[in-house]
Amino acid sequence: MAKVEENVGIVNVYASFNNTIATVTDLAGNTIGRTSGGQITKHDRMRANPTIAMFIAKKIIEICRDYKITSVYVRMKGQTGETGIGPGAGAITRTLTKEGMKILSMAETTCVPRGGPKKQGGRRGRRP
Repeated sequence: MAKVEENVGIVNVYASFNNTIATVTDLAGNTIGRTSGGQITKHDRMRANPTIAMFIAKKIIEICRDYKITSVYVRMKGQTGETGIGPGAGAITRTLTKEGMKILSMAETTCVPRGGPKKQGGRRGRRP
């Protein structure tokens, strides 16, 4: 039996509460393809919707098939300082597995602010 070569890629998902952006890269980090909620729908309020995220995942799968990528690492990122990742990230991972893509690992890479610059407003806070 012939050994099947398995091409591996990385799917970076940025899922905020306003938009969902997915990027496919190779293992070196070179971008292969990218798609977002704004390319799928014209409604601003729908860009972070899980239904739109399914269509984003299907476009990502088409890009992966062009480059013969069969298995992926998934990195999910939310907006810095927010409570969690947006609703589109879970829908993208579900759709990837349903369409036959092998997910090797999933990781959350959201940046966490630690201190940062001084807040505006002075000692007694910002007053209206």
